Amino acid sequence: MDEGPQQSDLYRHFIDLLNGMLQIPLDFPGTLYRKARIGSNQIRGILQTVIDKRRVDLASGSASPQQDLLSFLLCNNDGSGNALRDDEIKDNIMLLLMAGHDTSVVTVTLILRYLALNPDCYQKVLQEQMEIKREKEGTQVGVLQWDDLQKMKYTWRAVQETLRLYPPAGGTWRKAIVDISFAGFSIPTGWKLFWTTRSTHKNAEYFEDPENFDPSRFEENGTVPYTFVPFGGGPQMCPGNEFARMVILVFIHSIVKNVKWDLVNVNEKIIANPIPTLANGLPIRLTSLY
Repeated sequence: MDEGPQQSDLYRHFIDLLNGMLQIPLDFPGTLYRKARIGSNQIRGILQTVIDKRRVDLASGSASPQQDLLSFLLCNNDGSGNALRDDEIKDNIMLLLMAGHDTSVVTVTLILRYLALNPDCYQKVLQEQMEIKREKEGTQVGVLQWDDLQKMKYTWRAVQETLRLYPPAGGTWRKAIVDISFAGFSIPTGWKLFWTTRSTHKNAEYFEDPENFDPSRFEENGTVPYTFVPFGGGPQMCPGNEFARMVILVFIHSIVKNVKWDLVNVNEKIIANPIPTLANGLPIRLTSLY
């Protein structure tokens, strides 16, 4: 979608949806929940316009079936030979918008904070990223490639430690498919359970000194399976985990090789709204490296 009024409207309604998505369902004027419902309906109207236009473009050949997610959803069936309904297409797009926007945003914000508060870690990230920058300058391909991301080993460990301390998703729901006995509680079949990421990540049984920022804990063999779960685990693991990794590492490379930053307020609070958020948006001072 090109920049312009349509994109601005989509973003504005999207923020209303995020702010009210997990609020108490009080559906009357002025509540965040009502604003979220209105925002959701407005987003669906905008997406319907985009879907209608893309369908015409696909029919005329001016758009490709492999162009992007929208084309893929319009050109493929549900596995039973049935074309996806427009509402199903809009549901898929909205799900990915919500799952992929604030989660990456809060992670890159928090890692900037932790690198500023831990100069030794920052220097290791800087050294790693500048080495990759020097290697790129000696080649004809100036932009990052997939192989470059695999070299960002310490940087990714710093990201993992940020995700451990403040996972964007606090947990998720599961349904008991058999009777379960756990920690002295009996959970009948059909009951809903909410497993929490944060309680697992802060468990001293799995992570020594769990409140301390220490990327080295992810070296060598890493962690015990199913103790580090910012993306979930098993067959229900977030399908966007590699995409998130790419976005975060590219962002860090882009900023670290160009500027240094200092926190305006080193004591700024982290609040949950419902995902971890810096109370004032993490204001920083930027200094060019050149």
